Amino acid sequence: MQIFRHIPTSLQQPCALAIGNFDGMHLGHQALLAQLKQTAQAVNLEAAVMTFEPHPREFFTPESAPARLCSMREKLEYFAQAGVERVYVCRFNQRFAKVTAEAFMHELLRNAVNAQAVLVGEDFRFGAKRAGSVNDFVAAGFKLVSLPQVDLGSERVSSTRVRSALDEGRLQEAALLLGRGYSISGKVVHGAKRGRQLGFPTANVHMRHERPALKGVYAVKLDGLNAVANLGVRPTIAGVPKLSLEVHVLDFNGNLYDKHVHVEFLQKIRNEMKFDGLDALKAQIAIDVELARKFFGALTPAER
Repeated sequence: MQIFRHIPTSLQQPCALAIGNFDGMHLGHQALLAQLKQTAQAVNLEAAVMTFEPHPREFFTPESAPARLCSMREKLEYFAQAGVERVYVCRFNQRFAKVTAEAFMHELLRNAVNAQAVLVGEDFRFGAKRAGSVNDFVAAGFKLVSLPQVDLGSERVSSTRVRSALDEGRLQEAALLLGRGYSISGKVVHGAKRGRQLGFPTANVHMRHERPALKGVYAVKLDGLNAVANLGVRPTIAGVPKLSLEVHVLDFNGNLYDKHVHVEFLQKIRNEMKFDGLDALKAQIAIDVELARKFFGALTPAER
């Protein structure tokens, strides 16, 4: 899969192009990418995606921007799994925000990316002040594939709905919307070794999520291994609060340092809390580990 961090100056090979933020890669996004692959194969085009970094709402209103469901690396992994051949990561800045709908279609999509077919959601808007709509693609001569919304339980599948489910601890609902368990990936890095001192060594997973969609203590799988994780700012530990994902793998003595791992969130155990000292924290961690063991022990063979 080719990854472009800018819009190329030379004309590319013809492609079918899906456009969107694709945060979370939920069932609606998956339907769009499946249609992209089908459309591209039908007319012998390359399957390409255009996405944006940062999310436009993070650029315009950073103080109220939504939580990120996936990092750019995670997003690229999902694109590769879906059979995408080209990805254009557009840097969303002041200059890009001023690109008119007309310039977006003709200068970027037609004269650079060489998009022959455009695939978007039916409510897609583009260009400065969101002036462009799906009707403009048709008027400009693009083959347009506009997908209707995907529903689950009579409600639209959306990134907003996934965020709400994660924030409220409804992980099973989030998994249904995503078609898989929600996960965060990152590299295991060295930490302060406080977990080891407390008797519960942890893998410290370096995240690209500055505002994750969930926080607290969870029963998780780390690359298939049963574990318990804390995602938060560790309020009991003195010092400047720093967001971290710490994972204690049950009955494991191996070395995970420098490995890129995926942490899948399965069941919320509790919210993050501040304790009166490390002894109280250690006692609570022991309770959390026992609750995680009970959760995994209750799973059916198929769920394990």
